[in-house]
Amino acid sequence: MKKWRTGLSLSAIAALAFTVACGNNNSSNAGGSASSPASGSPAASQASAASYKDDLKVAVTAQPPTLDSATTASALALDIAGNIFETLFTLNENYEPTPVLAESYTKSDDGLTYTIKLRQGVKFHNGKELTSDDVVASMNRWLVTSSRAKALLEGANFSALDAGTVELKLAKPNPDVLVLLSAQAAFPAIFPKEVIDSAPAEGITDYIGTGPYKLQEWKQDQYIHLVRNEDYVSPEGEPSGFAGKKEAATPNLYYYFVPDNATRIAGVKSGEYDIADSIPTENFEELSADSGVNLSSYPGGTLTAFLNSSEGAFKNEKLRQAAVAALNADDILLASFANPDLYKLDPGYMNPSQTQWASTAGSEYYNQNDQEKAKQLLQEAGYNGEKIVLLTTPDYSEMYAATLVIQEELKQVGFNVDVLSSDFPTFLKTKDEHSKWNLMVTSNGYQLIPPQLLAVTQSWVGLDDAQVKASVATISSATDSAAAKAEWDKLQGYLYEHAYSAVIGHYNEVVATSKKVEGFSQFVGPVVWNAKVAK
Repeated sequence: MKKWRTGLSLSAIAALAFTVACGNNNSSNAGGSASSPASGSPAASQASAASYKDDLKVAVTAQPPTLDSATTASALALDIAGNIFETLFTLNENYEPTPVLAESYTKSDDGLTYTIKLRQGVKFHNGKELTSDDVVASMNRWLVTSSRAKALLEGANFSALDAGTVELKLAKPNPDVLVLLSAQAAFPAIFPKEVIDSAPAEGITDYIGTGPYKLQEWKQDQYIHLVRNEDYVSPEGEPSGFAGKKEAATPNLYYYFVPDNATRIAGVKSGEYDIADSIPTENFEELSADSGVNLSSYPGGTLTAFLNSSEGAFKNEKLRQAAVAALNADDILLASFANPDLYKLDPGYMNPSQTQWASTAGSEYYNQNDQEKAKQLLQEAGYNGEKIVLLTTPDYSEMYAATLVIQEELKQVGFNVDVLSSDFPTFLKTKDEHSKWNLMVTSNGYQLIPPQLLAVTQSWVGLDDAQVKASVATISSATDSAAAKAEWDKLQGYLYEHAYSAVIGHYNEVVATSKKVEGFSQFVGPVVWNAKVAK
């Protein structure tokens, strides 16, 4: 829909990722014989270009609702936008904040002021050179538009010191401020100031960034076409996570919207698509046996049920608790992911390998599968058959399958249940209309710190609880890791106790690529700017 605190080990997360049927898809086909042109010569460049296709085609499950990163939690939108836009900092493969549009920074002794020097010579897609005015306009918009930024950096403000330097002033110290500026889930993209100034209230549609690709065409319900930014100025360093050198190796990137799983699978097998995301786990074995396809599996995140406590029947806490008591996580996960090797039972909202934040708090409310308890809670709640609406989208098969199983489990204990299903953009719009639904299941990527979780973000499903807000503030300002962990344990248990949400389980993402694809990597999302396809 991943540097935590200073001194914490992150290597375990990277170690979880594994590759199935891994071919030599980071090697080059451009040379090798004694008679090959010298590397770097014009002849070598021509030979290399002639060996690769001009287009790289990616099949994705849905059309993104927008590419305005400050206004969406859609991982798909952020994956595509990452080719167009850049941020001051991003994460390297060790999950450490790393400069991109920033060159360097200093922090005041009191932790309230960050002075950030910008890289020089960076240009937007319209030819304008990046200055501090663009950064200040973009970041201050992000601080009030992004739900995560607004909640976690309240009172913060950017200002320009000179054309190449900006200053971030915090209202209170936050040890994770660089993580928030780097995280893919927050994605504070930098736009030209004039784009920010003219942006309508509903969001930016003038997608001009500094990234290695620029938007050529968005054909509604069909594809997004990106073209190489020939004037791109790449950061230095070896590629690492989202950081380091970006080559824009293929002239054209196409993101095709292919919600039908069978079509995406057939397309990557036939070569129609070079990359296909969100491969259903029931097709894992089939594709593993295909000699022309590589499968990459990596820790994806949590499948989570969110209960709407702001409006409707589930404002009644006992009704929410009854619904959570009825859930059989084993059955839901099996229906959603098919292969038990690709999911695990665990009550934690955070990555289980992340030792700072992994928690089993609230496990007494996890995977209860207790129909008698659910029925008793229904009686105590005075339930009289009000319609319970489950919101979902078939564009994400795991979310849809989970919803259908939950529908049956709730019916069995006496709930009157309907399913409201729509395409993904409509699903996201309906999610914000709280009067129309009571429960939804989403697949949520792992976050770096608990305050970034959608489960504690008020704008996600309207959760408005003073204790949740107080705990988030305590975690965000804590300088002692043990105290922060203790507060997170308390908060995770509180979410379960009051049935605001419930983790169903943890899943692996599966991405298929043609074995002709080179330079593709998988981090907290697909990285395609260095990828190319052999002819």
